Amino acid sequence: MTPPTSPADAEPIVYVVDDDHSVRAALEDLLASVGLRAIGFGATRDFLAHPREPAPACLVLDVRMPGQSGLDFQRQMRATGIGLPVVFITGHGDMAMAVEAMKGGAIEFLPKPFREQDLLDAIHQGIARDRERLAQEAAGADLHARWALLTPGEQAVVRLVVQGQLNKQIAWQLQLSEVTVKVRRGQAMRKMQAASLAELVRMVDRLGDAG
Repeated sequence: MTPPTSPADAEPIVYVVDDDHSVRAALEDLLASVGLRAIGFGATRDFLAHPREPAPACLVLDVRMPGQSGLDFQRQMRATGIGLPVVFITGHGDMAMAVEAMKGGAIEFLPKPFREQDLLDAIHQGIARDRERLAQEAAGADLHARWALLTPGEQAVVRLVVQGQLNKQIAWQLQLSEVTVKVRRGQAMRKMQAASLAELVRMVDRLGDAG
């Protein structure tokens, strides 16, 4: 098997957190039947203690559990930067819980018993969202790596180029010859793999403060 080129291309994982062992087992069997790998946990602390793999994932989370509730854990996830998409399941939910969950960014809030297809649809939506997040992160990391290849002089030229300054203006400001500016500009375009000035501007814009 060819290894994935990035986390976004890896085999997806569904994490299931529910204190009811029979529910976890049933969900794991359901997910296996459609070719999805699932890992079950009886409590949120067990999920946190488990090393998460760099792969697209979705979290199926029970709302009411002993100790920390699913909604409390959703708030903790947001506070600590855990960006996994969440699908809530519950046998004791109400409209207020559903509203809070959805406002917190949940993919779906499904009362038990739910249709298996509804759950699978929500999980696939969550995996797709997480795959997109991982792809964006990988693209950002690649862009930062390209920027790091530029010399300080090339970076200085690029910063002025994307501001719309002409070569002669840049040369005057940096106290360089126009030839040197042209060379550094060309080298920067090549290292950044920018096919046009417009593309270079978009790249630097995405780099933000690092650019």
